[in-house]
Amino acid sequence: MNATDRTPADLLRSALAADPGRPLVTFYDDATGERVELSVATFANWVAKTANLLQGELSVEPGDRVALLLPVHWQTAVWLLACSSVGAIADAGGDPAPADVVVSGPDSLDAARACSGARVALALRPLGGRFPLPPEGFVDYAVEVPGQGDRFVPFAPVDPEEPALIVAGREFSGAEVVERARDEATGLGLTGPTSRILSGLPYDTWEGLNAGLYGPLATGGSVVLCRHLGELGEEALAKRIESERVTATAR
Repeated sequence: MNATDRTPADLLRSALAADPGRPLVTFYDDATGERVELSVATFANWVAKTANLLQGELSVEPGDRVALLLPVHWQTAVWLLACSSVGAIADAGGDPAPADVVVSGPDSLDAARACSGARVALALRPLGGRFPLPPEGFVDYAVEVPGQGDRFVPFAPVDPEEPALIVAGREFSGAEVVERARDEATGLGLTGPTSRILSGLPYDTWEGLNAGLYGPLATGGSVVLCRHLGELGEEALAKRIESERVTATAR
């Protein structure tokens, strides 16, 4: 990866320039049987559309806080990188009340209503499907995002030294996210572009975010992101590790 990358969004741009067709995020939900594989190009397209939604439709500016009340999921990974693209602070599992925007999954809508700003709801259905009936007081992400632009340009340059992520009460700048992801990569077993980590860790800790997104992105690797991994038996897990050519695990 490019040594001059200073934010997670920079890492994604470098990955796109290097090899847009390679897998980046392969997502499993072992409660539903869902499997989704996103190449770098496909993931980056979702990020661009989501960043355009944030900046254009929701008027999010650098420094605004976006509370992400979302489980480990490929769409959560998209939102984390979209926030980085705009310069907003992604607050993973944070208090929605003081947030400028809240982004909620279907199981946290009541808590999300504490936000007096814009509210976005994700159905988290297979293939990015929408709610059968949009939740009252929320924008349905799956309805709004398809019409957004496929390329994103921030209105203002993103400062890598400004806050970019809050997780488990700890605040990180964009530069700190990148630096820490690189520093901890070897410990996760991420040694380069051929590395492929399977992570069953939730997205409410740094360890989960690093194994499940930032570490693979920082090293040119990829992630097999698993929700409800406890539903999978050891034999089935071993088969997945083999079939997905996993080189490291975090669970």
